[in-house]
Amino acid sequence: MGQVARRRADRARQVADLLRRQIVHGGFPQVRLPPEAALAREFGASRNTVRDALRLLREEGLVERCPGVGTTIAGEKYPHGLHRLLGLAETLDEHGRVTNQVRTMTLIEPPPAVRARLGLPPGEPVVYLERLRSLNGLPLSLDLTYLVRDAGEPLFDANLTNNDIFVLLERITGSPLGTAELTLEAVNADPHTAAVLAVPRGAALLMVERLTHLADGRPVDLEFIRFRGDRLTMRGQLDRATQEEGRWP
Repeated sequence: MGQVARRRADRARQVADLLRRQIVHGGFPQVRLPPEAALAREFGASRNTVRDALRLLREEGLVERCPGVGTTIAGEKYPHGLHRLLGLAETLDEHGRVTNQVRTMTLIEPPPAVRARLGLPPGEPVVYLERLRSLNGLPLSLDLTYLVRDAGEPLFDANLTNNDIFVLLERITGSPLGTAELTLEAVNADPHTAAVLAVPRGAALLMVERLTHLADGRPVDLEFIRFRGDRLTMRGQLDRATQEEGRWP
């Protein structure tokens, strides 16, 4: 790629990033983006650069290009906060109704890696739960969950269709949840996951691994969650510690 083409590609990514944020944060309430000429003026870019930026967003599934109509928003992205420990229904309450389709629920001998994360002795079974979670009927995530036995077994008789696991765990244990260890990474949808989430094979997913503890520190819930990258965005607030707090090196 030549220097001119590289600069144009770099500029297109910059414009796409800014447009993506405006779209995600409701900056275009009419669901239609301004014409390319107007966007070019707004970002101080050429129309070709704006066209390249819109192509990037179209490839992400965020916008559609319609002849005679212009560029429209293809689908809403829903915010998932990282600053509080909440279930999906609690997080997306204002956006609609979250439902859960239980695909698998059984008592299993956990793999050593799961046993170690949950701090269980050899031979102690866990409840394994696989759910497809949807918002207003739109498939949003595929959740694979391992629960300690005493907290997980009562879920066999619980209403899992309309309840977050977090809410049920607090009822069952009689203890509030405390903290969670979280890992977030990007993965591609394997054929099985793609079919379940109704996305193309290889589509970008947000993969969350989360180990949740009760308030007393006991780990009870290990989850591997695959979110649709085209329908969910992660948000949070980070504070930099001050030198007075003694946290600087």
